[in-house]
Amino acid sequence: MALFRLITLLAAFGIGANAFSSTAPSATSVGIRTVSQRRSNLFRSSIVSERRSPTFMVSASLDSENSSNDAVLRQIDSKISAFNKKKKQAMKTLDEAEASLQQLESKKQEYIAGSQLADTPDGGNFSETAVRSAVKAMCWRLIAGSVTFVTSLRFSGSITTALSIVGSDFFSKAFTMFIGERLMNKSSAGRKAGGDNAARSLAKALIWRLFAICNTLTMAFFVAKDLSMASKIAGSDAIFKTALMFFYERAWAKIDWGKEYLIEFSI
Repeated sequence: MALFRLITLLAAFGIGANAFSSTAPSATSVGIRTVSQRRSNLFRSSIVSERRSPTFMVSASLDSENSSNDAVLRQIDSKISAFNKKKKQAMKTLDEAEASLQQLESKKQEYIAGSQLADTPDGGNFSETAVRSAVKAMCWRLIAGSVTFVTSLRFSGSITTALSIVGSDFFSKAFTMFIGERLMNKSSAGRKAGGDNAARSLAKALIWRLFAICNTLTMAFFVAKDLSMASKIAGSDAIFKTALMFFYERAWAKIDWGKEYLIEFSI
């Protein structure tokens, strides 16, 4: 019996020891966990210290500066490209201007060297522009209208009648003279040395005066309702304005503005 009890106690003691060993952590496992935690903490602290270190901060600063420098360089390259395009356009324009200048210089040297002018083209050795003809017509209308106003006022004694006569044919005569100038520009008669000679100026004054007399006589008669008065106004205009237009044409013959010279060379 004593032996049976001893065996029973030993068996009970062995089961309790096994249960205690299975529930309580071993010293070995606790040590391993402690070492792992320490290694993890050391790794984290090393990363934080590296980020806070001067070497890491300098590297980050250099990266930022490099990206900023790249943006500045790209902007400068863009401006350089734009100015190069402008330079090419300017050089092209300059080359064209130099080519035109060389042609003119060549013609000048040929003319100086004694090259003879070819047959004078239609319209003489120059042609008047349409703007020149329009300015001539309007300027003459102002001068001639002033003369007509004075003569109409003298024979009618009425400012209203004089203004009506002048105003009634102001624009019609200006337009008619413009057409006449353009037609005369197609004729080369009386043109030489870059201008109209005296005979051409006189012919233009007489031709225009024939038309102007008929126009003034008609307008004066319709306004004043008096044929005698209309005849006096038109007659006095005819004498004075013919001489005045001759000198007007002679003055314009000396003006180069609005002339396009037509020079051709035969070598």
